[in-house]
Amino acid sequence: MSSPHDFDFLHGGWTVRNRRRTDFLDLAGSWEEFDGTSRCWSLFDGAANIEEIDMPPLGSKGLTLRLFDRETEEWSLNWSASGSGRLFPPVKGGFTDQQGAFQGEFYGDDTCDGKDVRVRFVWSEISDSTARWEQAFSADDGATWMTNWTMAFTRVAFPQKDGSSG
Repeated sequence: MSSPHDFDFLHGGWTVRNRRRTDFLDLAGSWEEFDGTSRCWSLFDGAANIEEIDMPPLGSKGLTLRLFDRETEEWSLNWSASGSGRLFPPVKGGFTDQQGAFQGEFYGDDTCDGKDVRVRFVWSEISDSTARWEQAFSADDGATWMTNWTMAFTRVAFPQKDGSSG
Protein backbone atom coordinates (compact mmCIF):
# COMPACT_ATOMS: atom_id res chain seq x y z
CA MET A 1 0.00 0.00 0.00
CA SER A 2 1.33 3.42 -0.93
CA SER A 3 2.01 6.18 1.57
CA PRO A 4 2.72 9.93 1.49
CA HIS A 5 6.43 9.20 2.06
CA ASP A 6 7.01 6.78 -0.83
CA PHE A 7 9.10 9.31 -2.77
CA ASP A 8 11.23 10.42 0.20
CA PHE A 9 14.12 8.45 -1.34
CA LEU A 10 14.20 10.93 -4.25
CA HIS A 11 14.61 14.14 -2.24
CA GLY A 12 17.94 15.87 -2.83
CA GLY A 13 20.41 16.01 -5.70
CA TRP A 14 21.28 13.43 -8.33
CA THR A 15 23.31 12.85 -11.45
CA VAL A 16 21.20 11.09 -14.04
CA ARG A 17 22.42 8.81 -16.84
CA ASN A 18 19.72 8.90 -19.52
CA ARG A 19 19.23 6.29 -22.21
CA ARG A 20 16.37 6.80 -24.64
CA ARG A 21 15.17 5.68 -28.02
CA THR A 22 15.41 8.30 -30.74
CA ASP A 23 11.94 7.13 -31.85
CA PHE A 24 9.79 6.11 -28.87
CA LEU A 25 7.65 3.72 -30.96
CA ASP A 26 10.31 2.01 -33.13
CA LEU A 27 11.72 -1.24 -31.71
CA ALA A 28 14.48 -1.16 -34.32
CA GLY A 29 15.32 2.46 -33.55
CA SER A 30 18.62 3.58 -32.15
CA TRP A 31 19.36 4.66 -28.60
CA GLU A 32 21.05 7.84 -27.41
CA GLU A 33 22.73 8.34 -24.04
CA PHE A 34 23.43 11.55 -22.17
CA ASP A 35 23.92 12.87 -18.65
CA GLY A 36 21.79 15.26 -16.68
CA THR A 37 21.22 16.46 -13.14
CA SER A 38 18.13 16.36 -10.99
CA ARG A 39 16.96 17.94 -7.78
CA CYS A 40 13.81 16.97 -5.89
CA TRP A 41 12.21 18.59 -2.85
CA SER A 42 9.30 17.70 -0.62
CA LEU A 43 6.02 19.56 -0.11
CA PHE A 44 2.85 18.88 1.92
CA ASP A 45 4.78 16.97 4.60
CA GLY A 46 5.87 14.36 2.05
CA ALA A 47 2.55 14.00 0.21
CA ALA A 48 3.88 15.99 -2.75
CA ASN A 49 7.20 16.75 -4.35
CA ILE A 50 8.68 18.63 -7.26
CA GLU A 51 11.62 17.40 -9.28
CA GLU A 52 13.48 19.40 -11.90
CA ILE A 53 15.79 17.59 -14.28
CA ASP A 54 18.31 19.46 -16.43
CA MET A 55 19.27 17.74 -19.69
CA PRO A 56 21.88 20.03 -21.33
CA PRO A 57 22.50 17.76 -24.37
CA LEU A 58 18.80 18.13 -25.25
CA GLY A 59 18.76 21.85 -24.44
CA SER A 60 15.78 21.31 -22.15
CA LYS A 61 14.60 20.78 -18.62
CA GLY A 62 11.76 18.72 -17.26
CA LEU A 63 9.59 19.08 -14.20
CA THR A 64 7.60 16.42 -12.39
CA LEU A 65 4.94 17.27 -9.83
CA ARG A 66 4.01 14.23 -7.76
CA LEU A 67 0.88 14.30 -5.60
CA PHE A 68 -0.37 11.69 -3.14
CA ASP A 69 -4.16 11.36 -2.99
CA ARG A 70 -4.85 10.47 0.63
CA GLU A 71 -8.35 9.23 -0.19
CA THR A 72 -7.35 6.73 -2.90
CA GLU A 73 -3.80 6.20 -1.52
CA GLU A 74 -2.53 6.63 -5.07
CA TRP A 75 0.17 8.87 -6.54
CA SER A 76 -0.26 10.99 -9.66
CA LEU A 77 2.91 11.92 -11.55
CA ASN A 78 2.56 14.99 -13.72
CA TRP A 79 5.32 15.82 -16.23
CA SER A 80 6.10 19.03 -18.09
CA ALA A 81 8.95 19.84 -20.48
CA SER A 82 10.48 23.30 -20.71
CA GLY A 83 10.01 23.32 -24.49
CA SER A 84 6.21 23.16 -24.27
CA GLY A 85 5.41 24.43 -20.78
CA ARG A 86 2.34 22.13 -20.77
CA LEU A 87 1.48 19.29 -18.42
CA PHE A 88 1.30 15.87 -20.06
CA PRO A 89 -1.50 13.52 -18.94
CA PRO A 90 -0.63 12.06 -15.52
CA VAL A 91 0.34 8.51 -14.74
CA LYS A 92 -1.10 7.06 -11.54
CA GLY A 93 -0.18 4.22 -9.25
CA GLY A 94 1.87 3.34 -6.22
CA PHE A 95 4.60 1.31 -4.57
CA THR A 96 4.67 -2.30 -3.50
CA ASP A 97 7.20 -4.75 -2.11
CA GLN A 98 8.38 -6.87 -5.05
CA GLN A 99 10.25 -9.87 -3.59
CA GLY A 100 11.88 -7.71 -0.93
CA ALA A 101 12.46 -4.72 -3.22
CA PHE A 102 10.49 -1.46 -3.00
CA GLN A 103 9.13 -0.74 -6.50
CA GLY A 104 6.62 1.72 -7.96
CA GLU A 105 4.42 1.26 -11.03
CA PHE A 106 2.38 4.04 -12.60
CA TYR A 107 0.08 3.94 -15.65
CA GLY A 108 -1.69 6.45 -17.86
CA ASP A 109 -2.82 7.25 -21.39
CA ASP A 110 -1.20 9.66 -23.82
CA THR A 111 -0.39 10.11 -27.50
CA CYS A 112 2.95 9.79 -29.27
CA ASP A 113 3.38 10.91 -32.87
CA GLY A 114 -0.42 11.07 -33.19
CA LYS A 115 -0.94 7.50 -31.90
CA ASP A 116 -2.75 6.62 -28.70
CA VAL A 117 -0.42 4.89 -26.24
CA ARG A 118 -0.63 3.42 -22.78
CA VAL A 119 2.25 4.72 -20.64
CA ARG A 120 4.04 2.91 -17.81
CA PHE A 121 6.62 4.37 -15.41
CA VAL A 122 8.55 2.01 -13.12
CA TRP A 123 10.71 3.11 -10.19
CA SER A 124 13.10 0.36 -9.04
CA GLU A 125 16.59 -0.39 -7.69
CA ILE A 126 15.92 2.15 -4.94
CA SER A 127 18.60 2.69 -2.30
CA ASP A 128 20.07 5.61 -0.36
CA SER A 129 22.41 6.39 -3.25
CA THR A 130 20.74 5.02 -6.41
CA ALA A 131 17.40 4.66 -8.15
CA ARG A 132 16.19 3.62 -11.59
CA TRP A 133 13.29 5.02 -13.61
CA GLU A 134 11.91 3.43 -16.76
CA GLN A 135 9.29 4.59 -19.24
CA ALA A 136 7.54 2.18 -21.62
CA PHE A 137 4.77 2.64 -24.16
CA SER A 138 2.15 0.16 -25.32
CA ALA A 139 0.27 0.66 -28.58
CA ASP A 140 -1.95 -2.39 -27.89
CA ASP A 141 -3.55 -1.36 -24.57
CA GLY A 142 -0.92 -3.02 -22.41
CA ALA A 143 -0.61 -6.40 -24.14
CA THR A 144 3.04 -5.61 -25.01
CA TRP A 145 5.38 -2.88 -23.77
CA MET A 146 8.33 -1.16 -25.38
CA THR A 147 10.80 0.50 -23.03
CA ASN A 148 11.87 3.79 -24.61
CA TRP A 149 13.63 5.72 -21.83
CA THR A 150 15.60 4.78 -18.72
CA MET A 151 17.29 6.95 -16.13
CA ALA A 152 19.93 5.74 -13.67
CA PHE A 153 20.07 8.08 -10.66
CA THR A 154 23.20 8.46 -8.51
CA ARG A 155 23.07 10.63 -5.40
CA VAL A 156 25.18 13.81 -5.26
CA ALA A 157 25.31 16.72 -2.85
CA PHE A 158 24.46 20.06 -4.43
CA PRO A 159 25.73 23.22 -2.71
CA GLN A 160 22.93 25.20 -1.07
CA LYS A 161 22.69 28.99 -1.03
CA ASP A 162 23.93 28.99 2.58
CA GLY A 163 27.08 27.03 1.60
CA SER A 164 25.95 23.68 3.05
CA SER A 165 25.28 20.67 0.84
CA GLY A 166 22.06 18.74 0.42
